[in-house]
Formats: sequence, structure tokens, C-alpha cells
Amino acid sequence: MTESTQVSRSDFDRVMVPNYSPVDMIPVRGAGARVWDQQGREYVDLAGGIAVNALGHAHPALVEALTEQAGKLWHVSNVLTNEPALRLASKLIAATFADKVFFANSGGEANEAAFKLARRRAHDVVGPQKHEIIACTNSFHGRTLFTVSVGGQPKYSEGFGPAIEGISHVPYNDIDALRATISERTCAVVIEPIQGEGGVILASDEYLKAVRQLCDEHDALLIFDEVQTGMGRTGKLFAYMHSGVQPDILTSAKSLGGGFPIAAMLTTDRIARHFGVGTHGSTYGGNPLGCAVAERVLDIVNTSEVLEGVTERNKLLVDGLMAIAADLDVFESVRGRGLLIGAVLSPSWKGQARQIQEAAQREGLLVLQAGPDVVRLAPSLIISTQDIHEALERLRTALSALVG
Repeated sequence: MTESTQVSRSDFDRVMVPNYSPVDMIPVRGAGARVWDQQGREYVDLAGGIAVNALGHAHPALVEALTEQAGKLWHVSNVLTNEPALRLASKLIAATFADKVFFANSGGEANEAAFKLARRRAHDVVGPQKHEIIACTNSFHGRTLFTVSVGGQPKYSEGFGPAIEGISHVPYNDIDALRATISERTCAVVIEPIQGEGGVILASDEYLKAVRQLCDEHDALLIFDEVQTGMGRTGKLFAYMHSGVQPDILTSAKSLGGGFPIAAMLTTDRIARHFGVGTHGSTYGGNPLGCAVAERVLDIVNTSEVLEGVTERNKLLVDGLMAIAADLDVFESVRGRGLLIGAVLSPSWKGQARQIQEAAQREGLLVLQAGPDVVRLAPSLIISTQDIHEALERLRTALSALVG
């Protein structure tokens, strides 16, 4: 099938496994915070590929990095290392708590590596009995069998046979529940600093500090899943930096590559040594193309200009959403941090997040949902003020149409 072959949304139903239900338009081009579909219609993008397009679409610096690397070296396998991977790993280490980095292709793979490493470390240090993992209800950590078992949403794990053993779930932000569950058999506690798929809910600093203390008391590792919150999304390079609570393992993906598939697991020397030669791997993990792009993303995002700009853009969006709420009574609150924002639907609008998403699309606006009761926004970290104002106007028009 060549580029000139005409395709349409109906072709999806004909050729693709039906695990997705994409909307009826197909985007073909993007620039900054705007995309255009096959008919040339323009949309303002507040979805960001689900918090992936950190620098918008077709950012010139990322196009340059990818094009330059594509002319040099694509893939060499992990029998060899490569320069972009070593540069990117060194910069991630310099910017964070970490001493060592493992590269993969997706957030699910990074979390899979994190959970395996936690169990391997406990096995080596204590024994096989110390293998239990504690996660939070309504959490999301990926789509592999291991990660859906750790994730606290049964809808993603039901129907795939017996769940992986040794995993329990406690309510988010509830330190008493964790205290009652953690034991000498616990090898790790995994937390999203902000639950994205679960509704854009923040963990309090006090909660995270208490979790850190409990993990230390029980010799359990603290894993932060920052797949959605990392790489500047919250106004700091990683969300753990807001609380000052340092994890033992951190996972990153989504915005790390600015749209190119890449993920990373960050950890310390003390823990990394338990992944000896041959214990884990990824064919494409750390490939030169992905690492070259991610290095450029990191160079741009990890600056005061971009990170401070995230906070400024948050205020514009939140103020605009609350103004809409005051007029239309559609949102009862707006929560989140930086450019991961959840607009919580008011009682009379409960369950209508999908309808709002569809209405927004009809007005040339792309938004997300985080469950049936929350409209989620995760735009480019450098979206312009003009694009924000235009997006808010289109959202207001869409909601007004629903009101009738």
C-alpha cells in the first residue's frame, strides 16, 4: 500500500484488530498544537497524543535530530551500544536521582522492567518469599499481563486467565490502608504521583513522604510510575521533584520521545546491579533513532523557560475552564498540575465525558477523557497563548451546543 492509496476510517474496521475504536477523522499533518485531517480541516490539539507530544507536532528541532540520526545509524542490537543512548542516559542521570538507565519502547515495557527488577532484587537479597507488590486502586501501569495485574483497574485484566500472584491494591492517598497491607513479604510499592487514567488525581506530599518511610521500614522499593507525569508535564522535569520524595525506581515514556516511541527505567547503582547480564532485555530498547530524538526533547524541556512556561499555561487553561464552568455549570472543579489537567464534571453532567470529547471534535478541538466523569487535557508544553484561547472558545461552543 503506497502513500497515494486512498484510505478511510472504514478501512480500520476492515484491516485492524478491533481493540480500538478511533474517531471518524484521520489526521494527516501536524504543526505545533494544530493538526489537519484528510479533508484539510484544522483542529487545536489539547490531547497531545495522550500526554506524548511534549513539544507539539513536527517540532523543527526534533525533525532535525531524527533526520540527522536516520542518515547515520538506525539499529545495531544490544550486542553493541550506541552514542545517542549513552548521551541520553548520561543526561537523564545528571538531571535526576538515578545512577543507571534501562531503555525500552513504551511505558508498559518500562514498568514491566521495574516490577521484574524489584522482584529480582528482593529474591537476591532476601529470598523468593519477598515478592509481593502493592499498587493503588484505579492505577494504570500498562497493558502487558504483568502490568495489567499490577494496575488497579480490573477491566483491563479480566478475561486473560489467572492474574499474576503476589499483587494487592490499596486506595490511593490512604496511608492507613498501605500501613495495614505492607509486610516483610513486600518487595515494592508502585505509585503514580498523579493518577492520569484514574481521573487526574494528585497524591499529597504528606502521603508520598509516609509511603517512602513505610518502604524504608519494610525494605521495599518505592517505584514511581511517571510515564504520564514525567518530562516537564507538571512544571518540573519529573513530578517527584515537587514533593522531594525520591523513589528507588522511576519509569518514563510518553513525552520522553516527544512522539517517537521510547521509554526509560531509572534507578540507583544499589538496585541496578541485580539486573546482571542476560536477566532482562529489549530488542529495540535504546535504539539510536529514539535516543537521538529523546536527547533533543530533554535538552529543550529541561530549561527554566519551558518548565516555568508550563505553570503559566496551566493558569490560562484552568482560569478559562473555570470561566466556562461559571457560565454553563459543566465542571465542578479543575484539578491536576502543570499541563496534566482534569476538569471534573458537575453532577448534572456526570458520565458525559465521551460526549464532550465528541462534541469538541466537531468544533475542531481534540481533548481526552479520564473515565466517564473527567475531561482531561494534556497539550504540548509549549502551546501558544493564542492556541489556548482558541481552544477554550471552541470548547465553550461545543458545550453550549450540548446544552442546547
